[in-house]
Amino acid sequence: MPLEDTQSSDYNPLLTSASGKSSFSMGWPAFQTITPNIKEEGAMKEDSGMQDTPYNEGTLVEQLDLCVDYLWKSERYELIADVSKPVIAVFEKQRDFKRLSELYYRIHRSYLKIAEVVNAEKRLFGRYYRVAFYGQGFFEEEEGKEYVYKEPKLTGLSEISQRLLKLYADKFGADNVKIIQDSNKVNPKDLDPKIAYIQVTYVTPYFDEKEMEDRKTDFEKHHNISRFVFETPFTLSGKKHGGVEEQCKRRTVLTTSHSFPYVKKRIQVVKQTSTELNPIEVAIDEMSKKVSELKELCTMEGVDMIRLQLKLQGSVSVKVNAGPMAYARAFLTETNANNYPESQVKHLKEIFRQFAETCGLALEVNERLIKEDQLEYQEEMKSHYRDILAELSEVMNEPMTYREDPTKHQGAEKQYILRSISRANTVQQTSSWKADS
Repeated sequence: MPLEDTQSSDYNPLLTSASGKSSFSMGWPAFQTITPNIKEEGAMKEDSGMQDTPYNEGTLVEQLDLCVDYLWKSERYELIADVSKPVIAVFEKQRDFKRLSELYYRIHRSYLKIAEVVNAEKRLFGRYYRVAFYGQGFFEEEEGKEYVYKEPKLTGLSEISQRLLKLYADKFGADNVKIIQDSNKVNPKDLDPKIAYIQVTYVTPYFDEKEMEDRKTDFEKHHNISRFVFETPFTLSGKKHGGVEEQCKRRTVLTTSHSFPYVKKRIQVVKQTSTELNPIEVAIDEMSKKVSELKELCTMEGVDMIRLQLKLQGSVSVKVNAGPMAYARAFLTETNANNYPESQVKHLKEIFRQFAETCGLALEVNERLIKEDQLEYQEEMKSHYRDILAELSEVMNEPMTYREDPTKHQGAEKQYILRSISRANTVQQTSSWKADS
């Protein structure tokens, strides 16, 4: 039943009495906030046998109650309130205030749970893999098709590869099945027609900048997702890997026909787009990610100190020829910068300014969190940070100072002193007034 028809009518195919009157005008659009896949339900034709099966408010309540139990078990607490809304409508119509209070308490508990886990990264929402099949003589209509598989929790690439290998080896024979290990484009003409090939690639959910603004939490980044991305490193010389000044990468975005979570564990890929990044664009992309991740860790409500320290260490305590400084030397020195477009060099310089500032912020946040046993570690991080700032100043030909430098915070210190004097005067005046009274 089309959405516009449902909105303009009180008819509900799920809850319609024998007299034709609707219990309440919802239908499948009531669940659109939970999953866009629900549109399929609106297009389904009713089975003739459904007429013989009574479906009433009680049946709906029972099924949604069971659904909420499964949401608790799967740690999808964010969906409990939306799934409960039709049940609230039923209980309100029945004036069943006791069950309403119990239902609202359950919703209350779900929000408490969300607040507890929202940024903890303790929930494991699964992993995703692109699986492509090659071999007309084996896969028939599946040949050349790509799917995204959703695997539970921490399923690794080797685990899903071995499972698929065994599955199809049992079907076609162990000697007739091979796994393609890399993510490069496959030309079917280069493959042995006597072999069934399966290419398995790890992919992650993909969001553009606008989507990222709306998807702040881990749950939102793993719910109702239909686009996935993977990256393939390459160099113009033909090698897969090279130095930062020659390292390129191909970013491939896949779009599936439906969104995960879904009733099936795999969904077919219906669209694929690829973008190639040159070496300086790779540097811009990698450094932007590093800054974004570090900022997110510093500004989250409950800072995860272990994760923060790992990211900070990976930013300021890296080997001489690796990490951020390798990008700075390759693209920002006066000699090397002339080899790249001025706009991209300026962009990378700005990202490095943000990187320096964010590392300083991360050090300050970490200093507030650590105990005495980590003071030496903190001082070591500061020393590495000063070294990076000194080198960046030389490479970028501009001064970059440590955030704790007194010359950088004189104004703030003066304001702090003035506020302290003001508070002291206020305390004195209050004491005098109390004494006089």
